Amino acid sequence: MTTMTPDSAERFLTIPATLDFEEANEELYRLGVTDGLPVVPPTPDRVARMLDGLRRDPAESLGALGPAYGQATIEKIAVNAVMAGCRPEYLPVLAAAVEAMVEYEFNLYGINATTHPVTPMLVINGPAAERLRVNSGYNCMGQGWRANATIGRAIRLILVNIAGGTPGKGDRATHGTPAKFSFCLAENELASPWLPLHVRRGFAPDMSTVTVHGSESPHEINNHTSEDGEGILRTFADTISTIGHNNSYLGRGEVAICIGPEHAQTIARDGPGIQDIQDYLFRNAGNRRSELLAIARDNFDAMAPFDRSEEDPFVPLVEKPEDYLLFVAGGVGKHSMAMPSFGLTRSVTKAIDLG
Repeated sequence: MTTMTPDSAERFLTIPATLDFEEANEELYRLGVTDGLPVVPPTPDRVARMLDGLRRDPAESLGALGPAYGQATIEKIAVNAVMAGCRPEYLPVLAAAVEAMVEYEFNLYGINATTHPVTPMLVINGPAAERLRVNSGYNCMGQGWRANATIGRAIRLILVNIAGGTPGKGDRATHGTPAKFSFCLAENELASPWLPLHVRRGFAPDMSTVTVHGSESPHEINNHTSEDGEGILRTFADTISTIGHNNSYLGRGEVAICIGPEHAQTIARDGPGIQDIQDYLFRNAGNRRSELLAIARDNFDAMAPFDRSEEDPFVPLVEKPEDYLLFVAGGVGKHSMAMPSFGLTRSVTKAIDLG
């Protein structure tokens, strides 16, 4: 098996090549380099085939990943991709996602080390979604699609084995979340009445991108009855205005909403575009200051954007309307999904080099 070069800040593998599948998995589990599920043993041949998926120097480092600050070389990313069950053509997505996570505003150290149940959510746009068969329709956040499952899983293994996010050590999440096993999907661009996420972020429509967002697990937004966009948007605002998540008392960061295609069509039929939705949510999603103070949440005072001249001001969940990360995905059904964030993080979008 291959060996990841050890240094003072990263995990490494030393597995004899003579071990069979079961023996290798027992040893990998003993070393703490899995996600608890069986993995594909990263033999030299398998890693070499994985590296064929990206024309970059295997020794090239994309940056240091906190909290352990191990160097994320292309080879080490490939090792974790093999263990996750990825195909070689998925490697460019993983490289782009790592490049996004090392950006300062993403705050990977905080996301990996916090007690909060946060995990990177990957949203793929452009030709890569179809070419790699990344699910954007029915059950796009669930099981059944190799690209979604293994790309997201590889990210988690990277955060354990390169970044040092071992549960109870570098990863201090109180409970964690099932989304930490894998959280990857594509935007359903064909079902969206608006410009795709990556185009709104300045990329050409024919570019492939991955957006990485520090997300909680998805929470359903159910509205089967409203026949106008206003009713659906009100349901969005009411669903995310709970005082129990980080955005509510930090008043900063981002909130992601995956808008189901049926909800999107109903909203768009009444005329609102993405900016209109963001403006509506900024004005209507949040809490009164008195409600936050009633549960001793007063640390938002120095950060949250609210009118201090009012007796009991409304405190928005985010600093500005653009902090609502909106995209369309899913199958038929009057459902959407909300993902509050860690709060102290910003999503980052990077181009995917498909070669």
